[in-house]
Amino acid sequence: MRIRIVDAFTDRPFAGNPAGVLLLDSDGFPDDSWLQHVATEVNLSETAFAHPLPAGGEADWALRWFTPATEVDMCGHATLATAHVLHTTGTASGTVRFAARCGILTAAADEDGTLTLDFPTSPLTPVEIPDGLAEALGAEVVTAHDTGPHIGDLLAELPDESAVRGLDPDFAALVELSERGIIATAAADDPSAGYDFVSRGFFPRVGIDEDPVTGSAHTALAPFWSARLGHDELTGLQASARSGLVRTTLRGERTLLTGRAVTVIDGELLTAP
Repeated sequence: MRIRIVDAFTDRPFAGNPAGVLLLDSDGFPDDSWLQHVATEVNLSETAFAHPLPAGGEADWALRWFTPATEVDMCGHATLATAHVLHTTGTASGTVRFAARCGILTAAADEDGTLTLDFPTSPLTPVEIPDGLAEALGAEVVTAHDTGPHIGDLLAELPDESAVRGLDPDFAALVELSERGIIATAAADDPSAGYDFVSRGFFPRVGIDEDPVTGSAHTALAPFWSARLGHDELTGLQASARSGLVRTTLRGERTLLTGRAVTVIDGELLTAP
Protein backbone atom coordinates (compact mmCIF):
# COMPACT_ATOMS: atom_id res chain seq x y z
CA MET A 1 0.00 0.00 0.00
CA ARG A 2 1.44 3.36 -1.06
CA ILE A 3 1.92 6.02 1.59
CA ARG A 4 3.01 9.56 0.86
CA ILE A 5 4.18 12.45 2.98
CA VAL A 6 3.10 15.79 1.55
CA ASP A 7 4.11 19.24 2.76
CA ALA A 8 0.97 21.39 2.52
CA PHE A 9 0.50 25.16 2.33
CA THR A 10 4.00 25.62 0.94
CA ASP A 11 5.75 25.52 -2.43
CA ARG A 12 8.98 23.98 -1.12
CA PRO A 13 9.96 20.81 0.73
CA PHE A 14 10.48 20.81 4.49
CA ALA A 15 8.15 23.75 5.09
CA GLY A 16 4.40 24.07 5.58
CA ASN A 17 2.58 21.25 7.34
CA PRO A 18 3.46 17.62 6.53
CA ALA A 19 0.61 15.13 6.27
CA GLY A 20 0.49 11.42 5.65
CA VAL A 21 -1.79 10.38 2.78
CA LEU A 22 -3.09 6.85 2.10
CA LEU A 23 -5.39 6.24 -0.87
CA LEU A 24 -7.21 2.99 -0.15
CA ASP A 25 -8.35 0.57 -2.85
CA SER A 26 -11.27 -0.70 -0.79
CA ASP A 27 -14.87 0.51 -0.83
CA GLY A 28 -14.75 1.20 2.91
CA PHE A 29 -12.36 2.07 5.71
CA PRO A 30 -10.40 -0.52 7.69
CA ASP A 31 -10.97 -0.83 11.43
CA ASP A 32 -10.52 2.39 13.37
CA SER A 33 -7.80 0.77 15.46
CA TRP A 34 -5.69 0.12 12.34
CA LEU A 35 -6.19 3.68 11.10
CA GLN A 36 -5.13 5.03 14.47
CA HIS A 37 -2.09 2.75 14.63
CA VAL A 38 -0.93 3.99 11.22
CA ALA A 39 -1.43 7.65 12.20
CA THR A 40 0.46 7.07 15.44
CA GLU A 41 3.29 5.41 13.51
CA VAL A 42 3.46 8.21 10.96
CA ASN A 43 3.46 10.65 13.91
CA LEU A 44 2.56 13.78 11.97
CA SER A 45 -0.12 16.22 13.03
CA GLU A 46 -2.58 14.42 10.73
CA THR A 47 -2.67 11.40 8.45
CA ALA A 48 -5.46 11.29 5.85
CA PHE A 49 -7.17 8.13 4.67
CA ALA A 50 -9.40 8.18 1.59
CA HIS A 51 -11.27 5.59 -0.45
CA PRO A 52 -13.24 6.05 -3.70
CA LEU A 53 -17.03 6.25 -3.67
CA PRO A 54 -19.44 4.96 -6.34
CA ALA A 55 -20.00 7.26 -9.30
CA GLY A 56 -23.09 9.43 -9.32
CA GLY A 57 -23.14 10.29 -5.63
CA GLU A 58 -22.64 13.60 -3.88
CA ALA A 59 -18.93 12.92 -3.32
CA ASP A 60 -16.07 11.18 -5.13
CA TRP A 61 -13.99 10.08 -2.12
CA ALA A 62 -14.63 9.37 1.54
CA LEU A 63 -12.03 11.09 3.72
CA ARG A 64 -10.97 10.77 7.37
CA TRP A 65 -8.14 12.33 9.37
CA PHE A 66 -6.28 11.06 12.42
CA THR A 67 -3.72 12.74 14.66
CA PRO A 68 -1.25 10.51 16.53
CA ALA A 69 -3.84 10.41 19.34
CA THR A 70 -7.37 10.65 17.90
CA GLU A 71 -9.66 11.21 14.92
CA VAL A 72 -10.59 14.82 14.13
CA ASP A 73 -13.71 16.31 12.55
CA MET A 74 -12.03 18.70 10.12
CA CYS A 75 -8.50 19.15 8.77
CA GLY A 76 -7.40 21.55 6.06
CA HIS A 77 -3.77 20.71 5.37
CA ALA A 78 -4.32 16.94 5.09
CA THR A 79 -7.24 17.58 2.71
CA LEU A 80 -4.99 19.77 0.58
CA ALA A 81 -2.34 17.03 0.70
CA THR A 82 -4.86 14.36 -0.37
CA ALA A 83 -6.08 16.49 -3.28
CA HIS A 84 -2.47 17.08 -4.29
CA VAL A 85 -1.80 13.33 -4.39
CA LEU A 86 -4.98 12.67 -6.37
CA HIS A 87 -4.05 15.28 -8.96
CA THR A 88 -0.31 14.60 -9.25
CA THR A 89 -0.85 10.86 -9.67
CA GLY A 90 -3.56 11.35 -12.31
CA THR A 91 -6.13 9.65 -10.09
CA ALA A 92 -8.40 12.71 -10.30
CA SER A 93 -8.67 15.96 -12.21
CA GLY A 94 -10.62 19.18 -11.87
CA THR A 95 -12.68 19.49 -8.70
CA VAL A 96 -12.67 16.59 -6.23
CA ARG A 97 -15.53 16.16 -3.73
CA PHE A 98 -14.85 14.59 -0.35
CA ALA A 99 -17.38 13.16 2.11
CA ALA A 100 -16.07 13.87 5.62
CA ARG A 101 -17.34 14.10 9.17
CA CYS A 102 -17.88 17.85 8.75
CA GLY A 103 -19.86 17.48 5.50
CA ILE A 104 -19.02 17.67 1.80
CA LEU A 105 -15.72 19.41 1.06
CA THR A 106 -14.28 20.19 -2.35
CA ALA A 107 -10.77 20.76 -3.68
CA ALA A 108 -10.34 22.53 -7.02
CA ALA A 109 -7.12 22.60 -9.04
CA ASP A 110 -6.32 26.13 -10.20
CA GLU A 111 -4.47 27.09 -13.37
CA ASP A 112 -1.54 28.52 -11.40
CA GLY A 113 -0.90 25.16 -9.75
CA THR A 114 -2.55 25.97 -6.45
CA LEU A 115 -5.41 24.03 -4.89
CA THR A 116 -8.47 25.69 -3.39
CA LEU A 117 -10.49 23.99 -0.65
CA ASP A 118 -14.14 24.86 0.02
CA PHE A 119 -14.81 24.47 3.76
CA PRO A 120 -17.60 25.55 6.11
CA THR A 121 -16.95 28.90 7.79
CA SER A 122 -16.53 28.58 11.54
CA PRO A 123 -18.99 30.85 13.41
CA LEU A 124 -17.37 33.21 15.92
CA THR A 125 -18.87 34.03 19.30
CA PRO A 126 -17.13 36.57 21.59
CA VAL A 127 -16.44 35.08 25.03
CA GLU A 128 -14.82 36.22 28.24
CA ILE A 129 -11.09 35.63 28.24
CA PRO A 130 -10.70 32.42 30.27
CA ASP A 131 -8.86 32.60 33.54
CA GLY A 132 -5.33 31.38 33.05
CA LEU A 133 -5.21 31.82 29.25
CA ALA A 134 -2.76 34.73 29.28
CA GLU A 135 -0.56 32.91 31.78
CA ALA A 136 -0.65 29.67 29.75
CA LEU A 137 0.27 31.50 26.54
CA GLY A 138 2.72 33.85 28.24
CA ALA A 139 1.24 36.93 26.57
CA GLU A 140 -1.53 39.48 26.90
CA VAL A 141 -4.83 38.42 25.33
CA VAL A 142 -6.91 41.24 23.83
CA THR A 143 -10.09 39.33 22.89
CA ALA A 144 -11.29 35.73 22.81
CA HIS A 145 -13.80 34.00 20.55
CA ASP A 146 -15.35 30.56 20.48
CA THR A 147 -15.13 29.06 16.99
CA GLY A 148 -18.17 26.79 17.11
CA PRO A 149 -18.65 23.05 16.61
CA HIS A 150 -16.72 22.59 13.35
CA ILE A 151 -13.27 23.00 14.92
CA GLY A 152 -13.90 23.65 18.63
CA ASP A 153 -10.99 26.05 19.11
CA LEU A 154 -10.59 29.19 21.16
CA LEU A 155 -9.35 32.09 19.06
CA ALA A 156 -7.17 34.45 21.10
CA GLU A 157 -6.31 37.86 19.68
CA LEU A 158 -2.91 39.16 20.82
CA PRO A 159 -1.65 42.76 20.71
CA ASP A 160 0.74 42.44 17.77
CA GLU A 161 2.70 40.13 15.49
CA SER A 162 5.75 40.00 17.74
CA ALA A 163 3.59 38.71 20.61
CA VAL A 164 2.38 35.82 18.43
CA ARG A 165 5.87 34.98 17.20
CA GLY A 166 7.31 35.09 20.71
CA LEU A 167 4.88 32.67 22.37
CA ASP A 168 6.30 29.84 24.48
CA PRO A 169 3.13 28.24 25.89
CA ASP A 170 2.57 25.98 28.85
CA PHE A 171 0.97 23.14 26.89
CA ALA A 172 -0.27 21.27 29.94
CA ALA A 173 -2.19 24.37 31.02
CA LEU A 174 -3.65 24.89 27.53
CA VAL A 175 -5.26 21.44 27.53
CA GLU A 176 -8.01 22.61 29.89
CA LEU A 177 -8.85 25.83 28.04
CA SER A 178 -10.63 24.65 24.87
CA GLU A 179 -12.33 21.68 23.23
CA ARG A 180 -9.60 21.19 20.61
CA GLY A 181 -6.96 23.93 20.78
CA ILE A 182 -5.93 27.57 20.92
CA ILE A 183 -5.46 29.79 17.86
CA ALA A 184 -3.30 32.81 18.70
CA THR A 185 -3.45 35.61 16.14
CA ALA A 186 -2.62 39.25 15.44
CA ALA A 187 -2.60 41.63 12.49
CA ALA A 188 0.55 41.70 10.38
CA ASP A 189 2.99 44.43 11.36
CA ASP A 190 3.69 45.11 7.69
CA PRO A 191 1.04 43.91 5.20
CA SER A 192 3.41 44.73 2.33
CA ALA A 193 5.42 41.67 3.43
CA GLY A 194 2.84 39.49 1.67
CA TYR A 195 0.42 38.52 4.46
CA ASP A 196 -2.37 40.29 6.33
CA PHE A 197 -2.36 38.45 9.65
CA VAL A 198 -0.29 35.94 11.57
CA SER A 199 -1.31 32.99 13.70
CA ARG A 200 -0.01 30.01 15.62
CA GLY A 201 -2.02 26.94 16.60
CA PHE A 202 -1.62 24.85 19.76
CA PHE A 203 -3.54 21.56 20.11
CA PRO A 204 -2.09 19.50 22.98
CA ARG A 205 -5.53 18.04 23.74
CA VAL A 206 -5.38 16.04 20.48
CA GLY A 207 -1.69 15.20 20.70
CA ILE A 208 -0.22 18.17 18.78
CA ASP A 209 1.60 20.75 20.89
CA GLU A 210 2.02 23.13 17.95
CA ASP A 211 0.63 22.54 14.48
CA PRO A 212 2.86 23.93 11.71
CA VAL A 213 0.03 25.24 9.47
CA THR A 214 -3.63 24.71 10.38
CA GLY A 215 -6.00 25.02 7.43
CA SER A 216 -9.13 24.46 9.52
CA ALA A 217 -8.18 27.30 11.87
CA HIS A 218 -8.34 29.64 8.89
CA THR A 219 -12.08 29.00 8.59
CA ALA A 220 -12.26 31.05 11.81
CA LEU A 221 -9.38 33.41 11.07
CA ALA A 222 -10.92 34.40 7.73
CA PRO A 223 -14.16 35.86 9.16
CA PHE A 224 -12.30 37.31 12.15
CA TRP A 225 -9.82 39.29 10.09
CA SER A 226 -12.15 40.03 7.17
CA ALA A 227 -14.45 41.87 9.60
CA ARG A 228 -11.54 43.89 10.99
CA LEU A 229 -9.60 44.58 7.81
CA GLY A 230 -12.57 45.07 5.47
CA HIS A 231 -11.49 42.57 2.82
CA ASP A 232 -12.96 39.18 1.94
CA GLU A 233 -9.69 38.00 0.38
CA LEU A 234 -6.70 37.82 2.72
CA THR A 235 -3.46 35.92 3.22
CA GLY A 236 -2.52 34.42 6.57
CA LEU A 237 0.97 33.44 7.67
CA GLN A 238 1.12 30.69 10.27
CA ALA A 239 4.34 31.65 12.02
CA SER A 240 5.50 28.23 13.23
CA ALA A 241 9.07 27.04 12.85
CA ARG A 242 8.16 25.51 9.44
CA SER A 243 5.81 28.36 8.46
CA GLY A 244 3.21 28.43 5.69
CA LEU A 245 0.81 30.70 3.80
CA VAL A 246 -2.95 30.24 3.48
CA ARG A 247 -4.97 32.46 1.15
CA THR A 248 -8.52 32.87 2.42
CA THR A 249 -11.67 33.98 0.63
CA LEU A 250 -14.74 34.53 2.76
CA ARG A 251 -18.04 33.62 1.08
CA GLY A 252 -20.60 33.78 3.87
CA GLU A 253 -21.10 30.30 5.28
CA ARG A 254 -18.20 28.93 3.21
CA THR A 255 -14.51 29.79 3.31
CA LEU A 256 -12.07 29.07 0.50
CA LEU A 257 -8.54 28.06 1.50
CA THR A 258 -5.89 28.23 -1.21
CA GLY A 259 -2.35 26.90 -1.10
CA ARG A 260 0.29 24.73 -2.65
CA ALA A 261 1.72 21.34 -1.73
CA VAL A 262 4.85 19.28 -2.37
CA THR A 263 5.27 15.50 -2.10
CA VAL A 264 8.47 14.74 -0.18
CA ILE A 265 8.20 10.98 0.49
CA ASP A 266 6.55 8.27 -1.61
CA GLY A 267 6.88 4.83 -0.07
CA GLU A 268 5.22 1.55 0.81
CA LEU A 269 3.31 0.66 3.97
CA LEU A 270 4.16 -2.99 4.62
CA THR A 271 1.45 -3.71 7.17
CA ALA A 272 -1.96 -4.23 5.57
CA PRO A 273 -5.25 -3.81 7.46
